[in-house]
Amino acid sequence: MKTRVMLKSMLPKQRSSMAWLFKMAWRDSRKNRSRLFLFLSSIILGIAALVAVYSFKDNLQNDIDRQAKELTGADLIVESRKTVSKQTLKLLQTMGDDRASESTFASMVYFVKDGGSRLVQMKALEGNYPFYGSIETTPVTAAKDFLNGRTALVDNTLMLQFGAKTGDSITVGDLTFKIAGALDKAPGQTGISSSIAPIVYIPLKYLDKTGLVKTGSRINYKYYYKFNRANELDAVIKTLQPKLEKEGLDLDTVAERKEQTGRSFRDLNRFLALTGFIALLLGCVGVGSAIHVYIQEKLSAIAILRCLGLKAWDAFLIYLIQVAFIGLLAAIMGSVLGTLIQFLLPIVLKDFLPVEITMQISWPAIGQGLLLGLVISVLFALPSLLSVRNISPLNAIRANFEGTAAKKRDYLKGLVYLLMVAFVIGFTYLQTKSWVQTMAFTSGLLIAFLLLLLFSAVLMFLVRKLMPASLSYLWRQGFANLYRPNNQTLMLTVSIGLSTAFICTLYFVQGILINRVTLSSGATQPNMVLFDIQSTQKSAVSNLTKSYKLPLMNQVPVITMRIEEINGKKAGADSTNKRAFRNEIRATYQDTLTAAEKIVDGKWVGKVNGPEDVVYISLDQNFARSIKVKLNDKIVFNVQGMLLPTVVGSLREVNWSRMQTNFRVVFPSGVLEQAPQFHVLMTRVPNSEASASFQGAVVRKFPNISVIDLGLVLKLLDELLGKISFVIQFMAGFSMVTGWIVLISAVLTSKNQRIKESILLRTIGASRNQILAINAIEYFFLGLFAAAAGLILALSGSWALAKFSFDASFSPPLFPTLLLFGSVVLLVVITGVLSSRSILNKPPLQILRND
Repeated sequence: MKTRVMLKSMLPKQRSSMAWLFKMAWRDSRKNRSRLFLFLSSIILGIAALVAVYSFKDNLQNDIDRQAKELTGADLIVESRKTVSKQTLKLLQTMGDDRASESTFASMVYFVKDGGSRLVQMKALEGNYPFYGSIETTPVTAAKDFLNGRTALVDNTLMLQFGAKTGDSITVGDLTFKIAGALDKAPGQTGISSSIAPIVYIPLKYLDKTGLVKTGSRINYKYYYKFNRANELDAVIKTLQPKLEKEGLDLDTVAERKEQTGRSFRDLNRFLALTGFIALLLGCVGVGSAIHVYIQEKLSAIAILRCLGLKAWDAFLIYLIQVAFIGLLAAIMGSVLGTLIQFLLPIVLKDFLPVEITMQISWPAIGQGLLLGLVISVLFALPSLLSVRNISPLNAIRANFEGTAAKKRDYLKGLVYLLMVAFVIGFTYLQTKSWVQTMAFTSGLLIAFLLLLLFSAVLMFLVRKLMPASLSYLWRQGFANLYRPNNQTLMLTVSIGLSTAFICTLYFVQGILINRVTLSSGATQPNMVLFDIQSTQKSAVSNLTKSYKLPLMNQVPVITMRIEEINGKKAGADSTNKRAFRNEIRATYQDTLTAAEKIVDGKWVGKVNGPEDVVYISLDQNFARSIKVKLNDKIVFNVQGMLLPTVVGSLREVNWSRMQTNFRVVFPSGVLEQAPQFHVLMTRVPNSEASASFQGAVVRKFPNISVIDLGLVLKLLDELLGKISFVIQFMAGFSMVTGWIVLISAVLTSKNQRIKESILLRTIGASRNQILAINAIEYFFLGLFAAAAGLILALSGSWALAKFSFDASFSPPLFPTLLLFGSVVLLVVITGVLSSRSILNKPPLQILRND
């Protein structure tokens, strides 16, 4: 009677004020704050990941804007993939207030002292480039001094690899250059690019004397300009851009480079943000399941308040206030943690950044994190909170009233579910900027959720119908807990299943990526490629290869050409297909298809018998799609000045990951044999010593020939993949840890559903070990079935990604998969059993009094 008077005095005599609702929310939460914080803590890491990514994005964009001129080194860059005409060159030499020129190409460098050789990115430079920023060298003066003599700047990592020092010599083609200094950094260069394609600078005036400019040599010509007046630059671009683009020249300005760099890192930021969003969604699953359990435990308290006159909506607002405040607190903690984590991202991504990034607090990012945390915690808790409105006062005297009463459709709850789906779709689109990717991502989440719901329903039905009556009491009690009233099979299956699915999918996809980029190292695969072999050198190079007892595994002719017309339309007349006419094409001729090629449309023609025959070519299907060409379309190629009409006779599917020479355009034999061409040779060397010896011999006898050591490529790819994997693992770590938190919190919150059952069992004489066994059986099979469902989803999703996104085979590793599966089951059992120990270590009467 005294308790009823106290409760009644707490209720307002008229309509509930907001102050009273806040007071009640505070009082009601005193006993359960630790539990509230436990299940809302699952969103902290998701908010932290997103705030870190948003802060990093803001700071990176600021630094790109500030350092844009240092990225290009000039106000205007004109680039051509072919030698420019004399008339155009005369025009280019009169532009700007200051100018410089550069020829870039791949070439072999031979270190005289060490005897080693390496394929590098050669830059032949003339002029005062860069006009903004600097070429960083050791010693500092070498950046300018190397232009005054026959000297070179050599990438610092390359010098360390071959033990070279300033003053040593390198051979480039037919000339020997003295090393003027080590190149530490060039404009726009990143750590990754320097390790994959190390740079060597030489003066442009010595390029022709090296003998490296021959037929088929792929050289990029760049012209750098500085303009003292910005309006003059705009006028030049407006006047010359149409003319230069018509001749196949590209223009690049500071603004365009800034936009291009920002766009590249926007894609990275979208990926990172989407990874953080997945962690947040996992946390939302934890929020939804835990609030459901929390409200179930509050049924009697809410029913008593309803008996004393509390309105249904006031009861709803009390618990909404609790969730909102705890959600806001979690968002604040996540934002603080994310702000600290953002200072780690430049360290993680330093090898990929072309600018020096300065980190500072981003208040817009923190604001987004706070708003997102508050909205998402309330939104995903609403389905359970809305059920508070339907709690009848009769629940106070008849606990099963709600279970027997007819349930009405709650349209408001349906609206909330639609808002949740709309929120996921909207936020995903903001990250991907693609409706296709957005709908695929959202559909995948919905399908996984619905499948887990269906699985849990089927599980409860099968356990109830198929449980043998001959089982012992402990086993029957443990199984019965899976489908009895107040069971948590549905929520735990969804929470544990989704967590397991995401953790396993991350692991499987990482393995797919590793296998996708790892090149074959089998005994039958080539591991060395020689290209730029002139026709007059073909026989001599073959003999040299044989003299080292190396196999001739592939010899292919390569012809350089451009597209002149497509179906009668030239570049100027077809403004919608500029890409087809812009770039040079490396084509070949052959009479049979290779093992990496498969005809998907049309008919392969391997030989042309006479000059009057139609020349039917074969195109890679993706290349044909990119230049908007179909079967039987007519293409005229410009082969070193000679126009050659052809017809698209077939489309091929090309396995570009196979270690052999593949081409987008393949001609039949009998057409291009007399055209200017160079050759590619592929062989296999048994070890690094033989590789170094053979490369040295090739560079000394044929300095124009470039050699790619695929063993070195494998090593570089391994390093690159390691760095990319670290970035992925760093961000995926948020999601994986969140998954474990959701899994643990879901199990811990479910323990309260078993308190009364355990007390009753203790009261009628059940031993401590018997109750532990019952709980262990329940959580073991719950973890087993939920983890199995999650693993099946992960395997299915990973297979789909491998087949449709990565075009790779998928074979999950058996032992790690079983280890992941066993770890989830074991964690569920241990967490569930340990959570019930507090009940078993106290007398039943004490627990009942405390409760």
